Order: sequence, then structure tokens, then C-alpha cells
Amino acid sequence: MTWLILSIIFWGLIHSVMASISFREKLTNWLGAKTMRFYRLFFNIFSVITLIPILWLAKVLPDSTLYQIPMPWLYLMFFGQMIAAIGEAVGLSQTDVWEFAGLRQIVAPQREGESKLVVKGLYKYMRHPLYTFGLLFVWLTPVMTVNMLVLYISLTVYTIIGAYFEERKLLREFGEDYARYKENTPMLVPKLWG
Repeated sequence: MTWLILSIIFWGLIHSVMASISFREKLTNWLGAKTMRFYRLFFNIFSVITLIPILWLAKVLPDSTLYQIPMPWLYLMFFGQMIAAIGEAVGLSQTDVWEFAGLRQIVAPQREGESKLVVKGLYKYMRHPLYTFGLLFVWLTPVMTVNMLVLYISLTVYTIIGAYFEERKLLREFGEDYARYKENTPMLVPKLWG
């Protein structure tokens, strides 16, 4: 379990450094602005590839089952995961999927100030619907082992910390508009009334 925790911490540190504005600015100075249009795609691919060894560790390290949801509750968990997957797809569709993947930057790089703040659809109810539905999906896993629990807790903590740092970047980018949005819209738990 220690190796699993250390690998997650190491992955989180590398991921966070690569996502930071200062790292990207240094890389831009070193590689040039034209090269940076490939950065988002590279970052996404790198993040997934470096997550694979962590998932492998969770699979091969000694483990034990904590619980297994029986029928008919199993169907309820799967239904919740289906809702979470649909929510994830809707949230992605309400942003620019191509930009999120890093493909739009390659074809048509944005100029300063071209990004727009999305505050409609799911983003009207929560600031990070992609994080919310991603966490909901993993936590509704019907079988829980010790390694999975360690992985899920670590990824949840990392997601919350990552959201905090992402919001600092969004405040720099959108200023007062994002500050107002942040003040009126919850981070992860949806605002369903009011």
C-alpha cells in the first residue's frame, strides 16, 4: 500500500507542476510559443500514460475486499455510474471538447483573451461538473478493495486540491467575472435551488 500511496503522490506532484502557469511560461521561453500549441495534447497523453503504472500497482499489490454490493442494490450503483457518465459527457459538451483534448490548439491556436468563461448548463449549478461526475463515477464502484479505497481517496484529495489551483488560474484569466461566478456557484456539490 505504501508504494501505491507514494506513486500517487509522485504522479500528483508531476501533474501539478506540469499544469502550473510558471512551468508553462518557462517551457514557452525555452521551446517557443508555436511549440506550446501541442502542450495540452501532450499533457493529456502524458497524464494518462503515467497513471497506468498506478492502476497496475493497485491491481497487483496485495489487496483485500472491503465490500461488494449485492443485488438489487448493484443495479442502483450501475444506474448512478450511468448518470455520472452522462453528466460527464454533458459537461464536456458544454465546454469546448476539442480544446479540452488539446486538438483545437494545434489546428487554431487561441490568442490572448479568446477563452470564454462557461457559466451555463451544468456550470450554472457547480463550477466543476467534470470533477463532480468523475468522482461520483468512481465512488459508486460496487466492489471496493483496500487498494481501490487508497486510490479513490488519493484521487479525491488530489481533485479537490487541483480544483483550488485551477481556480487561481481562472481568477487570473477572467478576473472579476470569475470571482462573481465563484461567489454564486458551489465548487463540486450542485446548487439545485435558490
